[in-house]
Amino acid sequence: MKAILAGGIAGGLEVFLTYPTTFIKRRLHRDPEQKMYDGTFDCIRKTIKTHGFFGLYRGVGIMLLSGIASVASRFGAFEFFYEELHDENGKISMLNILLSGLLAGATEAVIAGAPLETIKTKIINDMHRPHPRYYGLFHGISQILRREGIRGIYKGVSITVLRQGTNQAIRFFLMITQKEMYMGEEEKTPVPTPLVGIFGVISGAANVLGHTPFKLIKQRIDTIKSPRYKQILDDAARSIAKFGPGNFFLTSVIQMIRVGVDVAVTFMVYECLMEYVFSN
Repeated sequence: MKAILAGGIAGGLEVFLTYPTTFIKRRLHRDPEQKMYDGTFDCIRKTIKTHGFFGLYRGVGIMLLSGIASVASRFGAFEFFYEELHDENGKISMLNILLSGLLAGATEAVIAGAPLETIKTKIINDMHRPHPRYYGLFHGISQILRREGIRGIYKGVSITVLRQGTNQAIRFFLMITQKEMYMGEEEKTPVPTPLVGIFGVISGAANVLGHTPFKLIKQRIDTIKSPRYKQILDDAARSIAKFGPGNFFLTSVIQMIRVGVDVAVTFMVYECLMEYVFSN
């Protein structure tokens, strides 16, 4: 329960700190069709001028819900599997650390990742329409559920499980490994918070190359209704044939920076909460 609470708080704070960059990125991504902005800073300036500072947080509700639920289930599941996979001597192998992260990511995908990511994509896409159909977070969720049902929001669940499983396997494995290298033989040596942040940046950046293809395919499955994109392998094959394998990694450098910072913030907040707030 402590891991779930700490994870939820960390997930919410991560979203709050990073959402403006996500919002601006999405606005610029759609801008080539309308030519409204002359670069990143112009987009920020016009958004604040039109909607005020908190205009940078438009649509944050679904992101907060998704972030809190995802990170809470992720850390809760990881702590459970990590403890269960220790042997009778209190040791855990590298393979089992990797497996703990894999199972944590899969759990996150089924409980929160797949359904909330589908809903999030649809609500955010609708928010950028000239005439949005949804009047808020809960109206959007209710309309999507009414129209598509439970099966609809779990569309693409297999690719989400695969992506999140590999995602968290890499992140947790690298975090645990780096911390163990720092601690050496002294297993109870505390790792300074700034160093946890550095380890988080490395872990987040390293896993981007592994999950970028899965993320792009999942986004296409969510946003394109053509039968050509119903099957994961068919989508991947068509994308590679049309755009080349480099298409999957076009935004990797920017993603490595953003995800690295996200992971660093999440782990620093989580470990501070576990050490100072939920330690007893």
